[in-house]
Amino acid sequence: MNTFKIAHPEALVSPVANISRSDRWMLYRRLQELTIPCWCLPDGSLWVGIRHGLQALLLRSTVLQSVATRQESIDWLERCWETQLQLSHPVE
Repeated sequence: MNTFKIAHPEALVSPVANISRSDRWMLYRRLQELTIPCWCLPDGSLWVGIRHGLQALLLRSTVLQSVATRQESIDWLERCWETQLQLSHPVE
């Protein structure tokens, strides 16, 4: 039985699916660097504990970097460059 404890019981704990085994270890290391709780279990599955929106965004971004094609990454980057931020307070 695979069980593990998480320091924050309010966290959403979920497996990361559709990632090759080698990419999982790379993803695991990157999530550790980002201080996102994660575990690679003996069966090779990768699990994460997400406590807030920023961690969810970082997880999404990290996974996309692992699975996106070169063209998908280029398209995403171009959309980011073209995005106009609406600031509530003007920067002086």
